[in-house]
Amino acid sequence: MFNDLQGKRVLITGSTAGIGLAAAKAFIRSGAKVGINGSRNESCQKAREELAALGGDVEYFVADVSKSEQCEKLVSAFVERFGGMDVLINNAGGLGGRRGLETIDDEFYDHVMNLNARSAMMVTKFAIPHLRAAAKASGKTTSVISSGSIAGREGGGMGASLYASSKAWLHNMHRNWVKEFTKDNIRFNVVAPGSIDTAFHNDKSQELIEKISSTIPMGRFGTSEEVAPTYLFLASHACSGYITGQIIDVNGGQMAP
Repeated sequence: MFNDLQGKRVLITGSTAGIGLAAAKAFIRSGAKVGINGSRNESCQKAREELAALGGDVEYFVADVSKSEQCEKLVSAFVERFGGMDVLINNAGGLGGRRGLETIDDEFYDHVMNLNARSAMMVTKFAIPHLRAAAKASGKTTSVISSGSIAGREGGGMGASLYASSKAWLHNMHRNWVKEFTKDNIRFNVVAPGSIDTAFHNDKSQELIEKISSTIPMGRFGTSEEVAPTYLFLASHACSGYITGQIIDVNGGQMAP
């Protein structure tokens, strides 16, 4: 279905588990060349071995993308290994902790925003010249896809105001980048998962998970494997070449528009 992804060079940040790893597997199966990323060597190596078993061209890059200088090194290392970049997926991020307004301090603010906002912004910044060059060489669009969240639209759960705000920030940054870089044939879209069965929800009790599930029309949390194909769709010029500036909800009908 995504035949034009064959041979495409795809960098996925935060891809050693969960949605990022599921997306990496899906791209490998579609014939793409994939760079995975994590902040710890052990997790990267394990994920690489899992992906290599699929028979694809995959490399792992250790980098803490909450730090700008490591974002630059990550992009440089990826381009050196694969010779360019066709697709960037900003999937790195996380809750960062739960705090009510009166307990938020500068350190916590910086931690959550660096994890979710700075990471995507700076990796994208350093990737732009390579995405621009690939688009020019191919005559087709290249693609930046970021992982947003339903929280970016509905505000997040208790204690997750900064996480939700960082995702809303990311949603809006993409809309701005459309205005700046469409002339370069680069597309920007966001995948906004709802409640997905990943480590993100490990701090929730079974009772709370069941309560949340009851509010979802499909009656359950989604899986990483159900989210992954949306990234392939948005990466494929043949499937989505005229789609940019969009937020694609993957949430089982949770908080339907």
